[in-house]
Amino acid sequence: MWGVLRLLAGVTSALVFVVAAGSLLHHLREHPPHLSGWAFGGVGAGIALSGLLVLALRSVADWRAPWWASAALAALLACGAWNLRPEGAPTAARRGGSPGPRTHRWFGALFVSYTLEGVGYIVAGTFLVAAVGQGSPGWVGSGAWVLVGLAAVPSSALWARLGHRFSRPGLLLSALLIQSAGIALPALTDATAAALVSAILFGATFLGVSTLALATGAHLRFPRSVALLTAGYSVGQILGPLLVTPLLHHGYHQALLLAALVVLAAAGAAAVLRIEFPHHMVVVRHTDPLHQRESTEDARPA
Repeated sequence: MWGVLRLLAGVTSALVFVVAAGSLLHHLREHPPHLSGWAFGGVGAGIALSGLLVLALRSVADWRAPWWASAALAALLACGAWNLRPEGAPTAARRGGSPGPRTHRWFGALFVSYTLEGVGYIVAGTFLVAAVGQGSPGWVGSGAWVLVGLAAVPSSALWARLGHRFSRPGLLLSALLIQSAGIALPALTDATAAALVSAILFGATFLGVSTLALATGAHLRFPRSVALLTAGYSVGQILGPLLVTPLLHHGYHQALLLAALVVLAAAGAAAVLRIEFPHHMVVVRHTDPLHQRESTEDARPA
């Protein structure tokens, strides 16, 4: 039953992310990039809120109470979002004789990187709090999760703003390297300060990676890039816990080290993405009757 519930939660989370991310990128495409980043920061606010909820309930109730309270909070927030209806994107046919640029090579590297990130992210997101709480005071585990959320709130907006000035593939590589170090830190030392630094590094990067990856996919004009990237990310989240389950008999440290190595491999794919990346692309706009061609600019290479 637990496995079925976990699979159902993963599938529905992926669907919510596809719909929300696609709607955000569509409606905010003509606005400053940091606006969509702040919207993604809502995930961080939810993480911080869940951590505070656990801290508040752990001293007055048993382990079931935080689960019930989290379910009730999710239902309440779902009711608030129920009336939000994304507008349909305008449809337009591609003009004959004007094929879009071929970007399969770069999208392939991006897809591999983001799928591997899904593996590493879910392992860290699932076991980081437990690993931190093993040899630390009782508040450190939940407190670290609150720090993850608080660091995540502004991170997407910050990475999105940086992506407007610098190379997104370069920033993606940097974010993945930082995240890999943050995931490995609790496995290398049991110091409380290291655990809190790890939480900040992880929180400051995992949403930023999503923001940069989805924006890069949109820049490449690859068909259904958001859906494909999110599908790969979701498959990674399913595979992650399965890969590290045999290691959990020895504690959480080996699982975190493996997750750090997987994220490091994702950084390697991001490094491949940087090679001859088309920062300036000529595309055909279909929103006006003249089908004007224009150049889209990712950013100046860092």
